[in-house]
Amino acid sequence: MEIRHNWTAQDVQALFDKPFMDLLFDAQQVHREYHPANQVQVSTLLSIKTGACPEDCKYCPQSARYRTDVEKERLMEVEQVLEAAHKAKASGATRFCMGAAWKNPKQRDMPYLLDMIQGVKSLGLETCMTLGMLDNEQAQTLSEAGLDYYNHNLDTSPEFYGNVITTRTYQERLDTLSNVREAGMKVCSGGIIGLGEDMNEQMQTLCFMAGANSIFYGCKLLTTPNPDEDADMQLFKKLGINREAVSQKPDQVTEHDLLEQVAERVASRPQEGDLFYDASV
Repeated sequence: MEIRHNWTAQDVQALFDKPFMDLLFDAQQVHREYHPANQVQVSTLLSIKTGACPEDCKYCPQSARYRTDVEKERLMEVEQVLEAAHKAKASGATRFCMGAAWKNPKQRDMPYLLDMIQGVKSLGLETCMTLGMLDNEQAQTLSEAGLDYYNHNLDTSPEFYGNVITTRTYQERLDTLSNVREAGMKVCSGGIIGLGEDMNEQMQTLCFMAGANSIFYGCKLLTTPNPDEDADMQLFKKLGINREAVSQKPDQVTEHDLLEQVAERVASRPQEGDLFYDASV
């Protein structure tokens, strides 16, 4: 199948109109053409800055515009992020995703984000972030720090976008994806399933057959509980699925030395309070 970026509603409808088994068979063929068979990438997702987001996405409990039970939190300490990354690696994750409830990162955020990226990579994990919109300079800076993937979902169609979100435009979303690609990072943008459906093992198996190639692994997805890690690994064993290997090697540095280096960089900053500013403003 040819790689395309110009799908129309009619093209998609034609796929939906196929007999289910034909569609499933075609999807598996496409998947095997571009991805190793029987491998699934395992990610752990950490919210490095939770709540008080100025955006008004109608599906998100982290928006400051809605009354939810999500508490407003400040940007996490770099050391805390690296401790969480170490635990994620020990439990079997190969990629560590860091998400911040922002419309876009501010300049004062960048030094801490760069330390997080470099620290996580030094542990031998692939790095992924979702920070909202990025301009060209920010995307290039994150890429130079070693960020492997940038997550930025489109949410819905251009025609329906204004019914879901009014604080940004669909084109702004596309512009960020373009900036990410131009900076040399890989785009993590797609659908997420398993957010409330009746996802039994049989349904998950069909998802893998159709080409689902990644799972979020851990106790929480930003603010939402996630299935136990053991359940995921047990299903992998039943299906003969292996975890995808990390595509980059860790730097030649021990974990202890890494934490010492990061602690020294944080301690050397002139104002200790800078790490805990109110990120909602």
